[in-house]
Amino acid sequence: MQSVFVHNVRTLWRQSSQASRSLQVKGLQKSVHHHHTKIMDGDKPWALISEVGEQGILESTVDLLSKHFRLIPYRDFLRDSRKHGHKIQVMFMWNQDPQATPALLSSLPALKLIANGGAGTDHLDLPYITSRGVKVSNTPGVVSDCTADMAMGLLLASARSIVEGHQFMMHPETTCLPQWMGGVEVSGSTLGIIGMGKIGEKIAQRAKGFDMNILYHNRNRSEVEQAVAASYSPNMDDVLRSSDFVMLAVCLTPDTTSLISTRELSLMKPSATLINISRGPVVDQNALVKALQARTIRGAALDVTYPEPLPRDHPLLGLPNVLITPHAGTSTITTMRKMVQKMAENALAAIKGESIPDEVKC
Repeated sequence: MQSVFVHNVRTLWRQSSQASRSLQVKGLQKSVHHHHTKIMDGDKPWALISEVGEQGILESTVDLLSKHFRLIPYRDFLRDSRKHGHKIQVMFMWNQDPQATPALLSSLPALKLIANGGAGTDHLDLPYITSRGVKVSNTPGVVSDCTADMAMGLLLASARSIVEGHQFMMHPETTCLPQWMGGVEVSGSTLGIIGMGKIGEKIAQRAKGFDMNILYHNRNRSEVEQAVAASYSPNMDDVLRSSDFVMLAVCLTPDTTSLISTRELSLMKPSATLINISRGPVVDQNALVKALQARTIRGAALDVTYPEPLPRDHPLLGLPNVLITPHAGTSTITTMRKMVQKMAENALAAIKGESIPDEVKC
């Protein structure tokens, strides 16, 4: 019995020892793997972001950056900018943050690229940035469809009083259906597009599906003019006079700042609607308020204003004939992931010293 007992004890000891050694090996492997991961993460180029969350890079898109870059949020960077500043080679800018101030750029001596999320770069001082040897990229193309969808959404909502209809049906005192909501016809009406770039062309394609007559004004004639049956006008005033809906799809430049002001609004039909999906400063907002108050035009639908959001006491917010959305032209998860993917691709090219696919030059 004793020999059997000793045998069993020895067997259990051997099994225990083997299990222990196995655990030690596995633990060592895990430790090595963890150490290797740390090394791999350490090998990633550093990139500055605003933050992860609703006010920064969305959690549903950050994986596209973190697999290539070691990301440091702006707040963490500020805690010890001297320690981290020389490591950062890329700045991912989302919703214009982090702002590319001279003070910040001076603290990033190794910075190669500011990768902007979005097509517009009017918030960046390109001559100054490039003078520091830093390049800039944007994300054109991938935002065109989404922004064009929003443009048509604003047009339809304004034309058919969709928001007013929703509010009416939600009101606690509503007991019957209204016979008329003051809507205007979209099909067969005339759409005037100011700015026939990629987004303008996408808007025209959608408008064709509504059997709209399409006029446009642009610096150059569009290649899709015949495909969408659009008529080119070298004079913007002619487009303003003839259109039932005026769609602004221009880039913000010194030439397009206050492109639409008192004179331009006075040229539009009293039944016309102004739609802005470009940038807020393209429209003189004081002139727009007066035109809406005086019913010089029927209404306005704006995805952009200045500032954003407007102060809560701004007169635009008290007008019944204006529709305002929160600069949501690109706000779908599909488009946002495409934008972030492009940002990553541009950044990787900059790190490798390769040609940057979407470089913005002065």
